[in-house]
Amino acid sequence: MDQGGESRRGRAADGDLGAAVAKAQEGDEVAFAVAYRIVQPALLAYLRGLVGDDAEDVASDAWLEIARDLGRFRGDGTGFRGWTATIARHRALDHLRRRRVRPQASALERDMLELPGAHSTHDQALESLSTEYALGLVAGLPREQAEAVLLRVVLGLDGPTAARVLGKRPGAVRTAAHRGLKRLARRLGTEGVTDEGPRTLGDAGRTADGAGPGEGEGMRT
Repeated sequence: MDQGGESRRGRAADGDLGAAVAKAQEGDEVAFAVAYRIVQPALLAYLRGLVGDDAEDVASDAWLEIARDLGRFRGDGTGFRGWTATIARHRALDHLRRRRVRPQASALERDMLELPGAHSTHDQALESLSTEYALGLVAGLPREQAEAVLLRVVLGLDGPTAARVLGKRPGAVRTAAHRGLKRLARRLGTEGVTDEGPRTLGDAGRTADGAGPGEGEGMRT
């Protein structure tokens, strides 16, 4: 994977996004639609990892809040991605609470050590994250690793922005994403494609400790 090329394309897209958001804040509905088209695909994939088939409903709630509070946003395209992710995450947590599911990794999951990964599978893990199967694999990771991978790779947030979404230190998020990708690379390299495993992070918590996962950390909107 040409990560340098991906980074340049990401900066260009965030430049377009920042310009669209600035115009949308002035009341330009077309510009808001542009911002929506740029952000929505990755945001929806992120929410699928959290709430599964309910992702579109949660995304709709999030976008209603985004549109309502758009005038309060301050920042560039990268900041807007982080801001929308924070709102979407809180709406997902609200949704999970209503389903009596509490997204929180078990103590055992939090303490598990990094597993060794096979050579040449890290890029394979990155390139496969757009598939439904890969999202299912991500949901099977310990929660803090799964969310870090979704934010860093699926949403494309940088370390500091992802850390603000989760209410954690950037170093902790980078470490969690690295460990999650190593685990994911190992699974892709050794298990093959199956239909087994949890479909969302909420399902992962129920599988891990027999009870629903709890509310994660993060900024309250």
